[in-house]
Amino acid sequence: MQPQGRASIEQLSNKNGVSALLIGAYSLLDGVGAGNTGRQSTISNYVFGGIASDDAVKGTDAGDQPEQSFIEQYNWLADNSYFLGKFQHSYDGVARCNEVIQIVNSAAVVDMTAAEKTQVIAEARFLRGHYHFEAKKMWNMVPFIDEKTYDRNDPNSTKIPNTADIWKDIEADFDFAAKNLPATQAQKGRATQWAAKAYLAKAYVFQKKWAAAKPLLEDILTNSGKKLVANYHDNYRSATNNNVESIFEVEFSVNDGTTGNNGNAGDNLNWPYSSTAPGRGCCGFYQPSQNLVNAFKTDASGLPLIGAASDGSLDTYNKVDLPNDQGIAANAAFTLDKTIPVDPRLDWTVGRRGVSFLDWGPMPGASWIRDQAYAGPYTGKKWMYYLAEENSSTHATSKRSVNNNYRLFKVSHIILWLAECEMELGNLTVAENYVNLIRNRAKNGSVQDATVTYKVEPYPAGTFLAKGTEFARNAVHMETRLEFAMEGHRFFDLVRWGVAEKVLNKYAQEESVPGTEPSGRTFNKRTYMAGKVFAAKNNYYPLPQDEILNSQKNGKPTLVQNPGY
Repeated sequence: MQPQGRASIEQLSNKNGVSALLIGAYSLLDGVGAGNTGRQSTISNYVFGGIASDDAVKGTDAGDQPEQSFIEQYNWLADNSYFLGKFQHSYDGVARCNEVIQIVNSAAVVDMTAAEKTQVIAEARFLRGHYHFEAKKMWNMVPFIDEKTYDRNDPNSTKIPNTADIWKDIEADFDFAAKNLPATQAQKGRATQWAAKAYLAKAYVFQKKWAAAKPLLEDILTNSGKKLVANYHDNYRSATNNNVESIFEVEFSVNDGTTGNNGNAGDNLNWPYSSTAPGRGCCGFYQPSQNLVNAFKTDASGLPLIGAASDGSLDTYNKVDLPNDQGIAANAAFTLDKTIPVDPRLDWTVGRRGVSFLDWGPMPGASWIRDQAYAGPYTGKKWMYYLAEENSSTHATSKRSVNNNYRLFKVSHIILWLAECEMELGNLTVAENYVNLIRNRAKNGSVQDATVTYKVEPYPAGTFLAKGTEFARNAVHMETRLEFAMEGHRFFDLVRWGVAEKVLNKYAQEESVPGTEPSGRTFNKRTYMAGKVFAAKNNYYPLPQDEILNSQKNGKPTLVQNPGY
């Protein structure tokens, strides 16, 4: 007897059933719906990719969400529920994809053409590649589970070792998708061949397969019809979702008859702590670091303050801090220092006192911050909404659920990965040209506050050649940081570049001591980072202890813990 309230395989073995299952596989892209809090697996990866890096601090206050504090401070234990939630989400997504493929391939589905079946399988394999990619960049050695491995009638079928490198399997999924998906889709949010090629190229870039990634990236840039939008901020507002720069977005919706979980529910803590601010009062998490803010300073010629060392050890941007209102009460006088030039992307990324916050007026300072002494004076901005769009962009009863999509792949990603490929292949002039495409967009696009001194310029022709490969590498890495700051990529980029240990130990030391402004004023930064050490083992997170225990087969676990944990 079939259990009530649950669709049977027989009921799903048709075109409508397959469509429903595929939508279920897509539905986990936002990170919500796999039995955890959503924060543990949100598509923004703000904890694992942001808070664990030098881009951001946990924010809020010391006692809230201590498991995030452990991650921020490199105290990573295998029983941290955030690791468990992320792992479960990744493999829940994999399981949903495998069920789609199994049912489509069954003889019972007779109302779909061969072409329709192939496209569904291609979409499912794109998604399966995504969920495995998320696990791979978190833990490195993870199992690859395909439709031939997964048996819904055997709970032990997926208990397989994590001793093999799964890059080739991820590549195969994206390659199949790229060859069998259409160039465009009638429904927004469905994978296309360009999205699959972008993901395959990203897999190659993560493995340093520059020659393999380059033609894919060039194909996208030349033939997809996608291009940079004129204004940088158009990639970060709901009114311009699915614009001409976007290659693949995770779609969010609000006021659609649900409780709001179809918006960016996984990021529902990451709002200013004030009823007069976006989010309307909760909860103060995910605040930009002083280090990130300083990175947007430019020299008199409009170039980043970097040196000729790819690990950033010769950079000068963090020597003196950009003036801020740390330690200055909201009702006390504060004058924004307009003498130091900054990249305009700073004020599309970070909310700072005295600077216009979209259409909410100037950010007022400490009254928007839950605990400024603990977490600093800044708030994130890229996922925020305009006051004028509050009712149309936010859920009716929860102003913290927003329909501002997460752009997983943009043309700017393609350009900067191409810059990285060309630089690593020794083509420094070509790499410089790609970087300058991004810098020229930043220069010519809109600015947030007319009273701030913004200055950003392209590198003068021949700079990369004159200064050499290490400088060029650092310039590409810095441009990647500036362009995608607070988007959850930074930690994983540092790891794949091989510089995480050096960069993050330097960051922990510098962020834990008092800051100094050009005027000589000092202020406390994140004192709790004093003595924190990022070790070589921290390039990858510990596998969840519960998953190791649950992997037991014949009395022995099939999953092996990462070294050092």
